[in-house]
Amino acid sequence: MKFLVTGGAGFIGANFVNYMVKKYPEDMFINLDKLTYAGNLENCKESENEPNYKFVKGDIADREFIFDLFEKERPDVVVNFAAESHVDRSIEDPEIFVKTNVLGTTTLLDASREFGVTRYHQVSTDEVYGDLPLDRPDLFFTEETPIHTSSPYSSSKAAADLFVKAYHRTYGLPVTISCCSNNYGPYQFPEKLIPLMISRATADEKLPVYGDGANVRDWLYVLDHCKAIDLIIRHGKVGETYNIGGHNERSNLQVVKTVLNAVNKPESLITYVQDRKGHDRRYAIDPAKIENELGWKPEENFDTGIAKTIQWYLDNEDWWKNILSGDYQNYFQKMYVDKGRVEE
Repeated sequence: MKFLVTGGAGFIGANFVNYMVKKYPEDMFINLDKLTYAGNLENCKESENEPNYKFVKGDIADREFIFDLFEKERPDVVVNFAAESHVDRSIEDPEIFVKTNVLGTTTLLDASREFGVTRYHQVSTDEVYGDLPLDRPDLFFTEETPIHTSSPYSSSKAAADLFVKAYHRTYGLPVTISCCSNNYGPYQFPEKLIPLMISRATADEKLPVYGDGANVRDWLYVLDHCKAIDLIIRHGKVGETYNIGGHNERSNLQVVKTVLNAVNKPESLITYVQDRKGHDRRYAIDPAKIENELGWKPEENFDTGIAKTIQWYLDNEDWWKNILSGDYQNYFQKMYVDKGRVEE
């Protein structure tokens, strides 16, 4: 099969590409990424010389480009990771989230219809469900939980999901959707909570924590997420949504203290800052559907996953320091343009 993976130079997308390229050498994987600030081709170094991998630079919202790419490559499967995903950025500039997350998705859906893909998979988020009260630990998001978004980011993702469902119902497009909890692991952009805390703690810098730090998230190790998506694509029921989570709830403050303890830094580095607008209090996923239907279970719990993650960032300081300095944006020029191996 030939896979088109959009957003494959981002955090989750790159982990998915690296996992799939290695696991399925008989399949072809085309990595399409616009290489915005969060796209980093260094994330895919382990795949870039494999015969079943190719990188293409482009924008999923560029209709002419996307249709030309589909005409040329004729992908069997489309996996859409491409998205603007940072909540704070969406509050400052909602328009780009509409363009990429909504118009980009509908462009991919139209091309998938036109060229007859056998599966279109949309990677979504548990944030489309809103939040849950901290004092009701018995409540969880299920696939039947109504959409109740809080930010421009989650609203744009919910809109995209609705279009995916509509294209299935109206046109019969073979689609699946997955809604995941907070991912963590290697190659996560340093503005996100866990890598931000690791990079700042190792430099003895203050660790900013929103509000009281009591906001709770269900944490999912990124490779467990990748394996779940693989199962959904190959065995999930067309038209269905699957929630992916690990029952690994931790407050933001607990996560920050875990990082500090692991790198032997004092809790006095924690500094509380003004809370984010519309900050959701608790996310918690019930993964019973994917467990019962597809036999998926996370291999990592939070304690094992966070230990691996912290160690990876400590062992790969050059990677995140290149990002903080901006040098990572030169990788595409050096490794692809200068070597004549790029398609745009």
